[in-house]
Amino acid sequence: MLDFNKLAGQLPDLSRYLTQETLANRQKLQVAQELLRQAIDQQPDWLERIQSAGSGLGFSPAVPLEPLTTRVTIPPAPAVHTVLATDGSQISPSHHEAVYCYLINIGYVLLHYGSGRLPRLDSIPEVFYQSQDLYQCRQWGMRTEEWLGHRRTQLEATILAELATDWRGAGLSEPAVALVDGSLTYWFLEGLPAPARSLILTPIFEAWQVCQRLGVPLMSYLSAGRSLEVMNFLRLGLCPHLVPDCQNHCDGHTEGAPCDKLKPLRDTTLMQTWLEPGQRGPLWRSTNRILEHYGEQQVVFCYVNVGTEIARVEFPAWVAAEKKLLDQGLSLLLAQVEKGYGYPVALAEAHHQAVVRAGDRARFFALIEEQLQRSGLGQLLPSAKESRKRESLA
Repeated sequence: MLDFNKLAGQLPDLSRYLTQETLANRQKLQVAQELLRQAIDQQPDWLERIQSAGSGLGFSPAVPLEPLTTRVTIPPAPAVHTVLATDGSQISPSHHEAVYCYLINIGYVLLHYGSGRLPRLDSIPEVFYQSQDLYQCRQWGMRTEEWLGHRRTQLEATILAELATDWRGAGLSEPAVALVDGSLTYWFLEGLPAPARSLILTPIFEAWQVCQRLGVPLMSYLSAGRSLEVMNFLRLGLCPHLVPDCQNHCDGHTEGAPCDKLKPLRDTTLMQTWLEPGQRGPLWRSTNRILEHYGEQQVVFCYVNVGTEIARVEFPAWVAAEKKLLDQGLSLLLAQVEKGYGYPVALAEAHHQAVVRAGDRARFFALIEEQLQRSGLGQLLPSAKESRKRESLA
């Protein structure tokens, strides 16, 4: 039981610490703003420094694809349009249950505006129990729980593409956008062997290509983003060397280096001082190493002032390459944020369709046990620990 009286005594120290951090970050923000002004005046030179540094950089700066002064007012959404979105949840496997298996539940929504057509809101649950689903990942040193998360990301993309295909197949052609939550840069795959990486990424890229063929811009929405990629670009202005080379100049340690003065300032903090509500900043290309395995499906992003926050919006390069698709996607996304009072309503509804609550987990495993009883496998029971946890302690 949590003792709130003891906890309350620690909070004044927390308050003092946060006050100090706020003052320090204000000073760092002033430095970042000055570096941004320098970068605006010398943008070609800074890009050349990134090119010259190559793999010598010990951090991943974003590369601006437009002038740093870019501030574009996002056009209003057309009256008739469609929004597609998916989100996922899961029930993780447990050795204490009668059967070692897991469940992925993908929630999806198809919202029509201005046409009078009814929306579609539903979820698709799938149980995974075969050895290949449970243990294939072990050969690559991955836990089943970790593999479960990757499979969920795959299914979110695949079902979104299927939803777009069905919608276009019905002969509908109004502007649309396909939304997912979270980053499209799957940095956590970087350390995996090539076969595992390919097994995870290939279905995702195939889904992206479906959206591309259908002319439906795919966009991911990141609320309360913690990215430092733009800050990493500005770090170039703090490096005392003409050609940045972290390995040779700083022994590969970027912590405490001359260019490390901006941490922990986030991109969104700087963009808050730069963008007006309804505006997007310049397009940036991510340089995270995992993107070397993305082929043509490179990730581009921009920051958007949606009114309630600075959101990071990511999309494949083919969306950024066609202004009509980019404007279409951003206008429909911004309208979704306004309808959702600060967060895209389609993503919120997809989450509600997908979410698995504690009671759902208990019922899921209870259904499995009932099926085992009917099949004459009643000897398969939860562990003593799990059985005891289900009982009242009173």
